[in-house]
Amino acid sequence: MRKRSVHILTLLFIVLSQPLWAQKDIPVQSRKPFNIGETIEFSSEVLGENRQLNIYLPQSYAENTTQPYPVIYLLDGSTEEDFIHIAGLVQFGSFSWIEMIPESIVVGIVNVDRRRDFTYPTLNKKDKKDFPTTGKSADFIDFIDKELQPLVEKQYRVTATKTLIGQSLGGLLATEILFKRPQLFDNYIIVSPSLWWDNQSLLKATPVSYPSQKSVFIAVGKEGAVMERTAKALYEKLKADNKANTDLYFEFFEKRDHGDALHLAVYSAFEKIFAKTDK
Repeated sequence: MRKRSVHILTLLFIVLSQPLWAQKDIPVQSRKPFNIGETIEFSSEVLGENRQLNIYLPQSYAENTTQPYPVIYLLDGSTEEDFIHIAGLVQFGSFSWIEMIPESIVVGIVNVDRRRDFTYPTLNKKDKKDFPTTGKSADFIDFIDKELQPLVEKQYRVTATKTLIGQSLGGLLATEILFKRPQLFDNYIIVSPSLWWDNQSLLKATPVSYPSQKSVFIAVGKEGAVMERTAKALYEKLKADNKANTDLYFEFFEKRDHGDALHLAVYSAFEKIFAKTDK
């Protein structure tokens, strides 16, 4: 009898300990997609293929129909890569109670073949073996210049301020653009750049001069001797150039690696590059 009583009390406790919502079927009144932007597709004559862009628009974009916005271009910009968390940083950073960055449009460039698009030709045999489609970054830079930026400027209300974010091979491409076509962007956020490419030949190149003001933020995590050394070498190279019209930053994320340095690096870059002048 005692065992039966204990069993009944145990069952009663289990039933009573269940939350009320678990004891009844609550009907869902509506369900609809939750969107943070839009995806557009277009045909690229430069690349000879269709390309997609993921676009984040600030909340005020639809309300302030005459206001233009700066644009942040994101390499590796698919939803499976960096678009969602970078768009989240932009939204958070532009909240009125944060004011870290101005409200901005984010253009995530969806990859087709990043190894092809983000690398210039290499003489390194191992590079060629590991990256068989390599060496077409010049075409991709032309695509950014002649098709991508004009398309964005025609389709959306934008200011003249353009920022580029690139990590890993994307950081290599961002560095190449800074060195060869610096006029394409005002701000460069270069994280964990793969400057080992082609026996580190890009570090030996002489960057093209530019008349306009620019900000360059370079970051790397605890990613091994080569990655850390070459990222620091890039910073030192630009620092030695000592351009008065360039704000240059470097940060080493000792507790982060190649897989997770980007998010904190971009946050830090936003804090530094877009710092209010009256602070």
